[in-house]
Order: sequence, then C-alpha cells, then structure tokens
Amino acid sequence: MSISIGNVCVDTNDLSGSTAFWRAVTGYQVASSDEGTTYLEDPGKGGVGLSLQLVPEPRAGKNRLHLDLFIGDLAGEVGRIRDLGATEVQRFDDDGWVVLADPDGNQFCVVAS
Repeated sequence: MSISIGNVCVDTNDLSGSTAFWRAVTGYQVASSDEGTTYLEDPGKGGVGLSLQLVPEPRAGKNRLHLDLFIGDLAGEVGRIRDLGATEVQRFDDDGWVVLADPDGNQFCVVAS
C-alpha cells in the first residue's frame, strides 16, 4: 500500500483572516478558494498542502492534531509569527521549541531544526 499525506486541514471561524495568517506564516500560495474552504500550497510544490475550512463552532479543548513548523531561527520566527497574530502558549527553551496558537486558538509548534 502506498499512502502519502497530501493536505492537512485546519478549522477556522474567520476564513479570510486565517488565510492571511497562514499565508504569511508559511509563504504558501492560494491554490483555490470558495466561500467555505481555502487550499494553500507550497510554491515549490514540495510541502504538504494546508487547507482552511470555515466552521460555525468555536474551538473547544485541546487540539487532537497539530502542525510542527521546522525553522532555523527559533527566536526570530517565533517573534515574526507572534507579530502576525499568534499567541505564545508554552515555551520549551531547553528542547528548542515553542507552542503557539493561531488567531482561532489552534495550537501549533515552532521547532528549531
């Protein structure tokens, strides 16, 4: 069997705001969009796609799945992403990663690579 993950979907209550946030964070481009979903893709076509899906209910509880974003400059990228609207949830300086939340409250990790 051959399986590959082609896309990860993130629920949002603000599709346009979430699209702007995740485009700025990842550098991904809009591949397609309609009133309920935006599909973002790596411009180099090498990364997994990211889709944003408009949902009516707010996020409740802890994420059951999250993104790990691998970067070279942990402090610089965490600062940049916070400036884009993310909030810091928890920091693990000794291990080289920080948990952030997007404007919808979805948590993700920024990891020094």
